[in-house]
Amino acid sequence: MQTRKQVVGRAAGKWCGKVWIFVLALLLALGCILLSSLSQKGKNEPNKAPAAAATFDNSLRLVLTQQTGDSRTDKEISRLQQQIRDGRNLQPGLEQLGWAFVTKARESFDSGFYKLAEQCARSMEKRNPQSQEAMLLRAHVLQNLHRFKESETLARRLVQQRALSFDYGLLGDVLMEQGKLGDAVDAYQRMMNLKPDLRAYARAAHMRWLKGDLEGAIEAMELAVSAASPSDAESAAWVNTRLAFYEFQAGRVSEAETRCALALSQQNNYPPTLLLQGRILLGQGRFEEALDALQNAVKLNPLPEYQWTLAEALRVSGNENEATEVEAQLCQRGASSDPRTLALYLATRHKSPETALRLARAELDSRSDVFTHDALAWSLAAAGKLTEAHSEMQRALAEGTQDARLFFHAGIIASQAGQSADAGRWFRKATELSHLLLPSERNELQNVAALGAEKKTSVAPNPQKTFSLRPNTARKTQPKSKT
Repeated sequence: MQTRKQVVGRAAGKWCGKVWIFVLALLLALGCILLSSLSQKGKNEPNKAPAAAATFDNSLRLVLTQQTGDSRTDKEISRLQQQIRDGRNLQPGLEQLGWAFVTKARESFDSGFYKLAEQCARSMEKRNPQSQEAMLLRAHVLQNLHRFKESETLARRLVQQRALSFDYGLLGDVLMEQGKLGDAVDAYQRMMNLKPDLRAYARAAHMRWLKGDLEGAIEAMELAVSAASPSDAESAAWVNTRLAFYEFQAGRVSEAETRCALALSQQNNYPPTLLLQGRILLGQGRFEEALDALQNAVKLNPLPEYQWTLAEALRVSGNENEATEVEAQLCQRGASSDPRTLALYLATRHKSPETALRLARAELDSRSDVFTHDALAWSLAAAGKLTEAHSEMQRALAEGTQDARLFFHAGIIASQAGQSADAGRWFRKATELSHLLLPSERNELQNVAALGAEKKTSVAPNPQKTFSLRPNTARKTQPKSKT
């Protein structure tokens, strides 16, 4: 006979057995659910990298668009794009891709690549708002897009935070473009003190040239050339081209031509070199040779400066219709690609002076260097505003820049304002550098210089007559020579 204790114990044992069975079943069910969830997650997200890559691909679809071309830079862009798609080293990859786009923009003269570089910088900032690397990249892009005030803000922040050589170089660049040469010199000097390399020497050379020290500019640019690396062909070609220009200005034509040939061996069909080569040939009257160089340059870089020079070469070669077509293209696209040069062209050709003045004034809002003041002065003169033109021309001449076009414009404006002594002085300076002018500018300079000489002859004393019964009113306005 079972006791109550035994019955209760057996019942309790049966109850406990049922509980354990229930618990085991519950655990088994939860395990199945968990395994199913993990399995589904594994199907949707094989690993973290592709998921990240998919996110980046959506936000950076523009910069990850496949690029055409087979140059070294094109291949580097493709490699970095694939790295980002794979989700590997995303932040450094974006930075490297941004600078690769900057290199491509410099090589191709296509500002669209700067826009892609800017997108890389912005993507970096989304992931790290304090990224100094992104700040430098974006500031460099803004400078090349002529957004100098925005670039200056970022450059000053970089100098305050870390003060690297490249930071000071960038700050100097944007200050120079805004006409703040004193501050730009300070920034460049700090750059030079930190790292005297090609970039620092090239900036020092340009600053010396702006200040009127041609021999000093040549000295500094020779140091830049000696610091060039074969791995950076574009920079090597640029500094050699700039040195060739300085030599051309100094009248060392043979050396300038040799330097251009060297630059083209470093960077084949490099547009800045082809443009300078064309200018040198035009200055020597070798028009057909100049045409070949300039036509190639315009195909590669159809900016207004290139088109204007080509049109001049075509016209002096007797190709009037082709010259007119090129100038039409210049007028059609120049306002967006280079408004300052278009303003100069329109004022020189006496076409749409109102448009020239509007473009020059707008350019001065963001760019206040000597050449923008010159463009505004020249446009004001074309519009008949001589008082304002004279004032702007003084600003253009204030730094002592030795430039043939500046002197030519200063002479014309002074002459129109009735300041014959000043006009004669500027015309003499322009004549010394007339080989740097375009053919039409040289012709006009020769005409006004000849007219000035005739006026001097007409008012000079006649050695056969010791006096005149009539007052010599012309003598009262005879210009006094100035040096």
